[in-house]
Amino acid sequence: MSIDTMNKSILFILLPLLFLSSSINAQLQQEKRAFTEQDTLRGSITPERAWWDLNYYHLDIEIQPDEKYIAGKNTIRYRVLESQQVLQVDLQPPLKIEKVTQDGLPLSVKSNGNAHFVTLIKQQKAGDFNEVVVHYSGNPKEAIRAPWDGGFSWKRDDNGKHFVATSCQGLGASVWWPNKDHMYDEVDSMLISVKVPRGLTNVANGRLRKLDTVTNTSHWFVSNPINNYGVNVNIADYVHFGEKYNGEKGILDMDYWVLRDDLEKAKEHFKDAPKMMAAFEHWFGPYPFYEDSFKLVQVPYLGMEHQSSITYGNQWKKGYLGKDLSGTGWGLKFDFLLIHESGHEWFANNITYTDIADMWVHEGFTSYSENLFLDYHYGKEASEAYVQGLRQNIKNDRPVIGTYNVNSEGSGDMYYKGSNLLHTIRQLVNDDEKWRQVLRGLNKDFYHQTVTTAQIENYIAKKTNLKLDKFFDQYLRTTMIPILEYTIDGKKLKYRYTNVVDGLHMPIRVFMNDKAVWINPTTAWKRAAKYQRDATFEVDSNFYIDVKEI
Repeated sequence: MSIDTMNKSILFILLPLLFLSSSINAQLQQEKRAFTEQDTLRGSITPERAWWDLNYYHLDIEIQPDEKYIAGKNTIRYRVLESQQVLQVDLQPPLKIEKVTQDGLPLSVKSNGNAHFVTLIKQQKAGDFNEVVVHYSGNPKEAIRAPWDGGFSWKRDDNGKHFVATSCQGLGASVWWPNKDHMYDEVDSMLISVKVPRGLTNVANGRLRKLDTVTNTSHWFVSNPINNYGVNVNIADYVHFGEKYNGEKGILDMDYWVLRDDLEKAKEHFKDAPKMMAAFEHWFGPYPFYEDSFKLVQVPYLGMEHQSSITYGNQWKKGYLGKDLSGTGWGLKFDFLLIHESGHEWFANNITYTDIADMWVHEGFTSYSENLFLDYHYGKEASEAYVQGLRQNIKNDRPVIGTYNVNSEGSGDMYYKGSNLLHTIRQLVNDDEKWRQVLRGLNKDFYHQTVTTAQIENYIAKKTNLKLDKFFDQYLRTTMIPILEYTIDGKKLKYRYTNVVDGLHMPIRVFMNDKAVWINPTTAWKRAAKYQRDATFEVDSNFYIDVKEI
């Protein structure tokens, strides 16, 4: 992706920090951790990254499952933004760079852990498009508990055939291929060429451009910008089936690649896929990658949101491996992995965080997409029950936003707290169609872009015309959940907020004798003017707050 469309790369170092309220410092509330030079080299826009803009990758590799070995090269085409002569490429041991060339000439490479600094001979002139070719090989890290620890999953199916897949979010795509391993700069397009043993099929991102039957090399082309952790390869004795979906942008190819023995189960189970597409196009707008198709690919681990190549391993069960994460029963109405990972096509692959500290932009919105799927197919009461049920999983152990520029994500609460944060904003908007247009607008106005939390917060505030700065501080940058304290004395009802940041402005809906009324609590006691003696009083549970009668 062109850096010109992303407000200039250097600004991305500063924007998240500038947005913090003077009264809140998220980094002080993170768990204490000693960050290293490697964290900075991985997580920041270093000078050796900032001067060049990714244009195209051609990853051309051979994978040997018997030896758990990979070898090949990645051609990196880039546009020169300013004249510099040292370029950073990332690759993690035990993989090794064998050589780097430009215009056929070998280049000097100095390594510092996972970061490799290439000194270019050719003068780099602003505006020029140049290429470097990075040759590498080795036995990549094996994922022990994919997708959370990342790397290669080297498994076999029930027939003893190889069943191989990659996953690398957080750890970084450089765990298995050399690239510019930072999220701020997405490559504009990519060709993925993979040679595998005969009898096996490789499925990657985008569309199959060519299959060389002599060498059993597949060539998959991605025509849209793609984040590096979204790139994947999947190798197995696959069979294919598919369907055409009549979507908002025309006919969308929906393709499914599964193990031969699971074909009939998949044909039944993947009926959720077009239902997912209908719901998410309604709420979020057109699927963002019509040109590259939509795929579900069976893998030997749980699953991941690889762009246009969603990986699936939920064992053909509803819920999360057969469990309802909400405890309401509604979570068993759909396959959690199919719905959740597909939701990431809008929030993660279309709209991508610039820094992993803002990972809630991926996971909060996508967790929220689960109850919007229910809303579309089962109604509003089902969706409300589900998202409220997810609150039982929130720990409030540390803030949702992580530490910037060191590849550090925030609390796992980014999922369920993130979804409840968004559900609460829906209540504040109090107009479902207006809220739907905000969600669709995000995917239209930030189409194929990387973003900061600041951009998302400001956009929502502007489009809803709500004052949300302290609201986001409260839920993203602290572990405090607002407490509405109230007391009833005869015909008097008094209320106030505690456990809130200074200046929080969040009206809430309550019910007095079952009649909906809006109140505007602050940290000072207020009296409810509309309360009548002995009336019932209840707070709308759709607001993510705690309630305490005193």
